[in-house]
Parts: sequence; structure tokens; C-alpha cells
Amino acid sequence: MGGDGRRTSLDFAACLDHLANTLLPDAGKIVLVMDNLNTHKEASLYEAFPPEKARALCERFEMHWTPKHGSWLNMAEIEIGLLGRTCLDRRIGSVAEFTEEVQAYLARKNEESNSINWQFTNLKARIKLKSLYPTI
Repeated sequence: MGGDGRRTSLDFAACLDHLANTLLPDAGKIVLVMDNLNTHKEASLYEAFPPEKARALCERFEMHWTPKHGSWLNMAEIEIGLLGRTCLDRRIGSVAEFTEEVQAYLARKNEESNSINWQFTNLKARIKLKSLYPTI
């Protein structure tokens, strides 16, 4: 990630290159499930690397994107809101202190083992999102 805290297409491409060639060099196919951030595209690889390298990286990844609108996002937003209100509701002086606060929060949350009662069933999904399901 760039030093300014932003996540650019070049940062994304560098991350995929690191994942494929440093962390998982022997993996034939790497499956990625990503959100729809505008930088999370194969085009980012072509922006960052020569065409040959970009194509080779594209062939290593099987990319899947989460729905743009979905209830799963509400759960993530709830957790982020709790994190913000619980331990990030004040000025934090350094990245190390931020990391420490988040790790302490996650340790407490994992000990509590609370869960969200997911009520959007397969049947409800098939009705509400019928255009996305194949007909049987």
C-alpha cells in the first residue's frame, strides 16, 4: 500500500504480484473473492506491468466479486461500527498503537463468540434475487 494510506490500482497490482510470486509461487490457480472496489480489476495488472507479465498474472488468478448490494455487507458494517465506537473513538497517535487497539478488540470479540443471526435464507434469496438464479 502506498505511504499516503490510499489503495491505488498500482498497489493492488503489486499485492497480487507479491501473492502470486512470493507467497504462493507454486500455486497453479489462486482463487480470489473480492469486493467491487474500482481498483480490483485485471486492468490494474496491465496498468502496472508489461503485457506479458500482466497476462501471466491474470492466468494465475480466478477472480470472483461479491455482490454490489447484499446483506453480508450489513454485517461487516455493523462490526466496523462497533470497532469504531469501542476502541477507535479517540485520536490514536501511531500505527503501532492502532494495531494494538484493534488486536485487543478482536481478542475480546473472539472470546465473547457472539454471532449475527443470519435470516436471509436460500429460499428468500431465490425469491428476492430470482433473476440471478438459473431456472430449474
